[in-house]
Amino acid sequence: MHRRDFITKSLSTIASSTFADSSILSGEPVRSQASGVDSSQRFDVFRYRFGVNYTPSRNWWFCWNDWNTDPIERDLDSIAGLGADHLRIMLIWPYFQPNLRWIDPAQLERLDQLLTMMASRNLDAVVTVFTGQLSGWFFLPPFNKPGAAFYDDPEIWTAQELFMKELARTVNPHKNLIGFDFGNELNTCWRADPAVGDVWMARMFRLMESVTPGRIHVNGVDHQPWFETNTFSQKALAARPFPSMHCYPYWTGSLKYGGPMEPPSVKLLAAMAALIQSYAGDSQKPVWAEEFNTCIASNTERQQAEWLERAVHAAMDQGTSWFTYWDSHDVDHKFDFNPVEYSLGLLHNDGKVKQQGRAFQQLAKTYGGKAMTLPKTSPPAPPINPSDDITWQWLLDWMGWKPSTL
Repeated sequence: MHRRDFITKSLSTIASSTFADSSILSGEPVRSQASGVDSSQRFDVFRYRFGVNYTPSRNWWFCWNDWNTDPIERDLDSIAGLGADHLRIMLIWPYFQPNLRWIDPAQLERLDQLLTMMASRNLDAVVTVFTGQLSGWFFLPPFNKPGAAFYDDPEIWTAQELFMKELARTVNPHKNLIGFDFGNELNTCWRADPAVGDVWMARMFRLMESVTPGRIHVNGVDHQPWFETNTFSQKALAARPFPSMHCYPYWTGSLKYGGPMEPPSVKLLAAMAALIQSYAGDSQKPVWAEEFNTCIASNTERQQAEWLERAVHAAMDQGTSWFTYWDSHDVDHKFDFNPVEYSLGLLHNDGKVKQQGRAFQQLAKTYGGKAMTLPKTSPPAPPINPSDDITWQWLLDWMGWKPSTL
């Protein structure tokens, strides 16, 4: 299907009252549809993949401490039914490692079960480690030391090393493991000078690659280190074989420069990919959109579905090959979260599919497993002395967009 025809066709599908797989809408179990990605392509970063950040429908990630596999299996059935081929799953560091010298074996067993359940549905896994911070809440271990100590305190490193080695023993037997993510946006929890952060990052990558070799490991930072000097340098992040980005128009400030469906929002994924390639000095480097959504609360489901299609297509043209949407399910209103968290899922909390979920399914069906498109042009040189304002100007120039407010 030609990309110009894709949006028109899929929007008409979304507007229709019928849906190809009625069992998804009814909440009945759905086994994995063909994702277009087979096991031989698991680590192929030059082929498109579509996945989600998993948000358990029952008790969010508090479920690690209230383990019940039945609702998780229902969640995984619904996610597989959308055509997703991988999940990013969140460990809560203090739950898994409540003491410097001890990793909870019950939590490791639950992780083992989750990976097994995912494999049975052809879902691969990227596992976050030092989380840390998640959806605005902080989960700090009892032995936490703030700020740069996370990166340069010998006692903390010993605890981190122990955790990594114990995790490796649990996950290595699972063929559906993509690899580890350091944690969820470490820089939002522990900040340091990039001279310190970069040294720790290189050391942690060496550790991950030694205990779990042959996988893809990433450092899933939020947008800030790409926009300004913050904990890790842009060049060190971009030098990785498969750099990742977290892209949210609302949180990055796109609404200062245009409306929810204008280029500062719709082309932000593509522009951030170009920025990363610019820092890497390699216009052909593939990029992983490891977290993305608008977080624009005023968007309707139809607008969100349209944004998803347009943003993904633009990012595909700029060399983004893997897309991991935030998130799978809405958060239950019984919990106290930022209100926007209650509506970010592709699925309602009861498992019913939203319009953006249908758009996601069509994207996965159309492009999953296919060879990626490489950018046709090189981005300009990266910003000098980057700050939020300077980086945004670089992005707007790349988009060819001049806001009326500037």
